[in-house]
Amino acid sequence: MRLITWNIQCGKGCDGVIDLERIVSTARSLADADVFCFQEVSDGFLSLDLGNDQGAQLAALLPEHRAVFLPAIETIDSKGRAHRFGNMTLSRLPVLQVASHLLPWPQDASPRSMRRQALEVTVQAAFGTLRVTNTHLEYYSAAQRDAQIGRLLDLQEEASTYRQAADTREPYGRQVIASSGILCGDFNFDASDPQHAVLHGSSRTGPNYRDAWMICHTGQPHQPTCGLYDDAQWPNGADCRDFIFVTEDLAHRICRVQIDGVTRASDHQPVLVELAD
Repeated sequence: MRLITWNIQCGKGCDGVIDLERIVSTARSLADADVFCFQEVSDGFLSLDLGNDQGAQLAALLPEHRAVFLPAIETIDSKGRAHRFGNMTLSRLPVLQVASHLLPWPQDASPRSMRRQALEVTVQAAFGTLRVTNTHLEYYSAAQRDAQIGRLLDLQEEASTYRQAADTREPYGRQVIASSGILCGDFNFDASDPQHAVLHGSSRTGPNYRDAWMICHTGQPHQPTCGLYDDAQWPNGADCRDFIFVTEDLAHRICRVQIDGVTRASDHQPVLVELAD
């Protein structure tokens, strides 16, 4: 199973051009992924998407994948036009269940912030049922990130207490809540930040998240995932803010974790994990 996570910056490359075809072709050149997890997908924000529904565009560019776009932000203007922004997951594996978790957004003195979300898509992999959680944490406020990390850990702990089969016939039917999972996205903390250690070192009720890079590349520092080519947005230089965490029971399946450090199709770099069946 191959999964790619990428903050695509609404398709805007370091050349200033918005090009979703370039995004998809670049991602597929890294791997023909079974699951793509994109952050910063826009619909109805003219300055970001040029008036296009990027969710529909990405779905059309990956027709063999089931597209799930349940954004963190959805507002309706006076003309009835929706404005949506958030995370999108596209899966070639069978999708069993979808959940959109709005993350905590406590009041903070930070001058800017936005609603954040964890998009959870449960898929059927060859080795079992798997929760894929695609997220993008707050950039400006460390306090808000703390609260959001706590919620992500709560969700994993909750999943670890359920062992249920799906019954899709009616709303009270039991749902699939798989304890095995992948958590990925743009976390807006660096690998050296204590917040990374909170996720990677969690010790709650069974299986906890671990950084896939640290499992696959033991003792090697994380490669940078943003700021390599965009000096305007990242004046302090490159660092690593994009991660893939897997639950401990999946650690032995990790075959490869790779970062495309060449592409300039976004201000972030795509990250790949490959799990053995």
